[in-house]
Amino acid sequence: MASFTDTNYMYIFNHYKKKYGKKSINIALLYVCLLEFSFILAIGSFLKAFASQMKMSVLSNSKFWVLYTIIALFIISKNWMRYNGRKRNILNAKNKHKKSSIFLLWILPLGCIAIALILLQVP
Repeated sequence: MASFTDTNYMYIFNHYKKKYGKKSINIALLYVCLLEFSFILAIGSFLKAFASQMKMSVLSNSKFWVLYTIIALFIISKNWMRYNGRKRNILNAKNKHKKSSIFLLWILPLGCIAIALILLQVP
């Protein structure tokens, strides 16, 4: 069973494959990384806002961004290794080529980033 990021990777890859050829691999990888970055940022900013409202001093702003950068580097390397060749071929063989709105797929990470920015404004 394919995960949420696997199916979105294949939607993006197959959508841009016709127009951009081999560059669609990089576009799909960029999308999956952006999607995971935005989810992690939204969850992290929610937890940071929750902790500040509960008067718990867990992380300073600089420590939060350092931790987020470390997680982002891990996500980049994980996705680069995961979708490098063999896994992509296996996913493409198992894919049922369902149609999905490309607009909604790109709005999803942008919405998570917007929510995270709103939550980061909490004092």
